[in-house]
Amino acid sequence: MPSVAFHTLGCKVNHYETEAIWQIFKTATYERTAYESKADVYVINTCTVTNTGDKKSRQAIRRAIRKNPEAVICVTGCYAQTSPAEVMSIPGVDIVVGTQDRSKMIDYIERYRKERQPINGVGNIMKANVYEELDVPAFTDRTRASLKIQEGCNNFCTFCIIPWARGLLRSRDPEQVIAQATQLVDAGYKEIVLTGIHTGGYGEDMKEYNFAKLLKSLEADVPGLKRIRISSIEASQITDEVIAVLQASEKVVPHLHIPIQSASDTVLQRMRRKYTMAQFAEKLSKLRKALPGLAVTSDVIVGFPGETEEEFMETFQFIAQHKFSELHVFPYSQRTGTPAARMDDQVGDEIKQERVHKLIALSDQLAKEYASTFEGEVVEVIPEERLKDQPDSDLFVGYTPNYLKVVFKGHEELIGKLVKVKILSAGYPHNEGVYVRTLEDDDRQSLSS
Repeated sequence: MPSVAFHTLGCKVNHYETEAIWQIFKTATYERTAYESKADVYVINTCTVTNTGDKKSRQAIRRAIRKNPEAVICVTGCYAQTSPAEVMSIPGVDIVVGTQDRSKMIDYIERYRKERQPINGVGNIMKANVYEELDVPAFTDRTRASLKIQEGCNNFCTFCIIPWARGLLRSRDPEQVIAQATQLVDAGYKEIVLTGIHTGGYGEDMKEYNFAKLLKSLEADVPGLKRIRISSIEASQITDEVIAVLQASEKVVPHLHIPIQSASDTVLQRMRRKYTMAQFAEKLSKLRKALPGLAVTSDVIVGFPGETEEEFMETFQFIAQHKFSELHVFPYSQRTGTPAARMDDQVGDEIKQERVHKLIALSDQLAKEYASTFEGEVVEVIPEERLKDQPDSDLFVGYTPNYLKVVFKGHEELIGKLVKVKILSAGYPHNEGVYVRTLEDDDRQSLSS
């Protein structure tokens, strides 16, 4: 039986797609082996979101070639899509497939074995207008299942290369989304994370169907599904209809990741973002009215070209005032091929790092404040694994619906189940809790009474 090993760089969508590519290999009777071991085929799923992503992708490709020079080296993903010639020029690369046509990989491998000629299978992603179906019935080592619902993005923010790597927005057929959600629940997953390149843009390319309707369908038509999490949603996509669905829902969790990038209108204009801070603040107040206790996490880029100290402080103050519960903070990184990389007034690294530290300190403080409001409460947790830095202990870690990380004493059988845990000591990056019971006990009790 031939063996295949995978290495994935970058975002959740890439990790999802690696699982889908593995299904294709599995059907072709391959066995999966660790990337560190010797395999017949290596698949490197690359990232190109920053220049560093390209560099790390090249390093991963070379590592596979060194592992087994006789293996077939297959490179896919965003870096393969935007720079196929660059990838093909690495000695030892045999097949390049971009962010479409992953199902052709097995045929390409067989063709390569016969002809021994490198194959460039990268097409023009801007011409892709149909969502590519990729089946993922289960995930390796996961208690939360990702479900990809759309591909591509129409925004063209000045700092971002992704539309060129992923193409324009294509939504997945709603029936396919429901079918795969059902399959995942049947496989034992309690929580599904809706993911995509521009997740909340789902349905913008459809008539009479949209993201709010999809959320309703998932809630109504997938029995046994306990939690629906939205991986990320833009402020401009949080319509009144979406808010009404969230308010009425018993399954969509009270946690939204809303990328802000900057809270200065002048920086947002230079970034070509599609909202003003007044609009963003209005969305937040509507959401908080509809969903008391909502956790709002966000992405922030600091040191965007031309960002002044005043503009940075606008961002700092907005975040402090609106009490985000956690931030992912990135120093602006020049991405070759984007308008922002060519802008004047690039901000120096020292200033960027100083601003990053200030925002991370604020994020830690806000995260602790948010967690402290749940101290003493009994919350619902899905345990995911043993605590990584204490693998021999009986400490397990999992997440509440509003994405608080909770550590508590438990046992292996609890992984993937819904359990009740009391938070004894709130904190960040995790809260300490004590196991109370499983929700299955509650169900049994209500049946017998």
